[in-house]
Amino acid sequence: MSKRIALGLLLAATALSSCNRKIFPTTSKQPSSTRPVPEAIRAKNVDFRFLSAKGKAQFEQQGGNLNIRIRKDSVIWISASLIGFEGFRAYITQDSVQVLDKLHREYYAGDYAYLSKRLNVPVNFDMLQALLLGNYLAPISEQTSPKVSTEGATQKVNYEQAGLLVEQLIELGQGRVQQLAVRDTTTKNTVTVNYSDFQVLERNPSPFAHTATVTLQQGQTAPSKLTITYRNVDVDKERLLFPFSIPKGYARKK
Repeated sequence: MSKRIALGLLLAATALSSCNRKIFPTTSKQPSSTRPVPEAIRAKNVDFRFLSAKGKAQFEQQGGNLNIRIRKDSVIWISASLIGFEGFRAYITQDSVQVLDKLHREYYAGDYAYLSKRLNVPVNFDMLQALLLGNYLAPISEQTSPKVSTEGATQKVNYEQAGLLVEQLIELGQGRVQQLAVRDTTTKNTVTVNYSDFQVLERNPSPFAHTATVTLQQGQTAPSKLTITYRNVDVDKERLLFPFSIPKGYARKK
């Protein structure tokens, strides 16, 4: 398993906040995902207790298999492998991050500030969860009021928070987020996530985007792109386990 794929996944997963690392708190008293979507916003989030998804991640020229498990608002578990060999596993909660790099026999354990420093990008549980699910990303602060407008069959939701412009396009027919864009007003860096291939799941009325393409544009460098393609997605089919342990002999990265 290439370390670049693992890093690419986390980079993309946290790309929503990569425009400005000082903005978002690493923890919040009330996760924004637990608040109901305002009535004026027509987004329909995928609701569940346990969700599992298997698929592939393609980062630049390299690809690998993904196994993702989520206990809503509580745990995100990610395993990435190549040709049957697991090279990367992550166990992420609201206030802690643990990453196992089997390829290099190393592990990381710390909070979001720790991981942000290692990857040079910030991390926020709600953002990671929303990105993986294609759900509406609410402002962290309840005091931030989004601007809502409708153009044809698409609702546009904008808000600015601490120097970031966040724009989400919601397809009114399905009520699902089709595009999420975040722009740093200072650096002009932009992150865009496009969702496609919506399919209805068993035990859940909301269509789920089986493809998410994340494009990160920073400065004058060529944009980086990560594509996550889900093959199997199950919602509340069973109570999931989130196995994670550090084998003996692994070195802790500082």
